[in-house]
Amino acid sequence: MKAANPCTVLARIRGVRGSALIAGALFAVAVHAAPFVPAEDSQILERLPTRTTPQFRELKALREAARQHPGDVSAASALALAYVRASRVEGDPRFLGYAQAALAPWWKDAQAPTSVLVLRATILQSSHQFDAALVSLATVLAREPGNAQARLTRATVLTVQGRYAAAREDCGSLAGAVPTVYRVICLAAIDSVTGRSARAYAALQYALQYSTHVDDSARMWGQTLLGEIAHRQGDPDAEKHFRAALGVGDRDAYLLGAYADWLLDQRRDAEVVALLQGETRVDTLLLRLALAQQALRAPEGPASIALLAARFDASHARGDTVHARENARFELALRNDANAALSYALESWKVQREPADLWILAASANASGDSAALDTVRTWMTQSGIEHPQVAAMLAPKAKP
Repeated sequence: MKAANPCTVLARIRGVRGSALIAGALFAVAVHAAPFVPAEDSQILERLPTRTTPQFRELKALREAARQHPGDVSAASALALAYVRASRVEGDPRFLGYAQAALAPWWKDAQAPTSVLVLRATILQSSHQFDAALVSLATVLAREPGNAQARLTRATVLTVQGRYAAAREDCGSLAGAVPTVYRVICLAAIDSVTGRSARAYAALQYALQYSTHVDDSARMWGQTLLGEIAHRQGDPDAEKHFRAALGVGDRDAYLLGAYADWLLDQRRDAEVVALLQGETRVDTLLLRLALAQQALRAPEGPASIALLAARFDASHARGDTVHARENARFELALRNDANAALSYALESWKVQREPADLWILAASANASGDSAALDTVRTWMTQSGIEHPQVAAMLAPKAKP
């Protein structure tokens, strides 16, 4: 099977950065979770993608091809890749489960074809099984040290884990193997959280403007990253970048969440409601919607909070910890339970070290008065060099009355 374009694959795996997708592998046991019972018959629980969309038609055709050719790795991989894309576009974890099912004959085979191993790593990292994903990628790179897909995927996973030196090595090895803009994005993601935000921002802006072969995937990801860097630094240009990303390519749940966070920080809550009111099937977006509704004292707020609570309870029942960061934010901002929030924030911190994880850990520790957790935040700020004024403010000594 011919390898897929590495840039296309990278664009499809970046959802790991925002924890927007949960484990497809866990879908099989999700049916055992307690159902949410709506307060009234007219309450809309979620809006499902229509069967007339090009995406649905593509999936239907690929499913039929895989059915007609059982054991054909090319047909199975094409179907799995389409499901991975659907999971990112729709924010629906079930598609990751379907992707894994498509690869079932090779899923546990350590010597599976390279294309399957890369897809398996993509699915595993989306469920935050980072170490397992790295094992698959190591097998690929032992076979093919120059495999750009594996390098890009591993750099992304290592960056999320906070293993920046190793991630930088993988990014650096991409020179000549992928269009320049992808290598710049790879490095900018690291620089932006290791004390080099200004350099990352400038390099990425330049690459998006002047590099050749800047496809829609690179443009969306690059503009989203620029928006996140600007957001952390309090730069109003963040909105310009988020809007530029929204104007490119497919709908993207991670991008919607990042833009909603910026709007929430600007207290533009009504715009968050307008942006996300049709996105309630995605837990991470429902959380932002509930935060905006609460700020506005909207009558729909309690129903959104109840639906979120039911979904988190269901995830706990099936042993799913992927949404720990969102669970912490839910407990802190919507339930005012700082101790519960800190518990989930620490759980998330064990797995991933993104700026959003650092922020919720600091906010929860600050609210609960946990000095040990605040020391963890302080140590990471020093070790990584991350520039995060909001977090730094939470670590500042409180003035005595």
